[in-house]
Amino acid sequence: MEVEVRYFATFRKNGVKKEVIPFEKSISVKELLTKVDIQEEDVAILLVNGIKVDSETILKDKDVVSLFPPVGGG
Repeated sequence: MEVEVRYFATFRKNGVKKEVIPFEKSISVKELLTKVDIQEEDVAILLVNGIKVDSETILKDKDVVSLFPPVGGG
C-alpha cells in the first residue's frame, strides 16, 4: 500500500512538497501523522483525496493526504 502525502507551508521540510510513503497494511491518518512526525494538534486542515476528514480515517492504497498548518497574518 502507498499513500501520497502533500505538505503545505511550514510542514515542508527541506523543500519537500510531497512524498509517497509505503505501508504494509492499512493505517489511520493519526498513525500517518506519527510516521511523518507531525502533531495532530498542529494540523489545521486535513484532507484525504480533497475531502476534509478526521484523524481516525483509515487510509487506502493510493490515497492522497494533504496537510495544512494554521496560517496567521494580518
